Amino acid sequence: MTERGDFLLVSVGRRRVGLRLVDVIEVADLGEVHAVPFSEPSLRGVSPAKGSLVPVVHLGALLASESCPGERPTVGVLAMAGGTMVCFEVDDADVVTSGTLRPVPPGEMMPWALAVVQVDDDLVPILNLNTLRDRLAEAGTRS
Repeated sequence: MTERGDFLLVSVGRRRVGLRLVDVIEVADLGEVHAVPFSEPSLRGVSPAKGSLVPVVHLGALLASESCPGERPTVGVLAMAGGTMVCFEVDDADVVTSGTLRPVPPGEMMPWALAVVQVDDDLVPILNLNTLRDRLAEAGTRS
């Protein structure tokens, strides 16, 4: 894998991950979120964006297979996940970088990672938004 790309780096808890910039629609302050019944514990609800109601997912909780924390972050990253618009709650989203995608190192448990990219001295996982979208859709069929 030698593909180069541009990435938005976000922080969720103590974890830093990247999203391919071509998938990012915008970074914005989160507005009102309306609760909905759903079996995925990382789904906070839905919020209006770009003329539609989009799912609002706490990214850290989704990656850790946990429930949303009580306190809501104020930063949202609106992204296209395989043709579906999703808003990810993150703690911070402020660095855009370029890099070469590398395979996820053997033994790393990151089923949600498309690849990794070298940023300074760290390997940062790049999210596979299709995998995350499929996980949310699968949870929706169980609700």
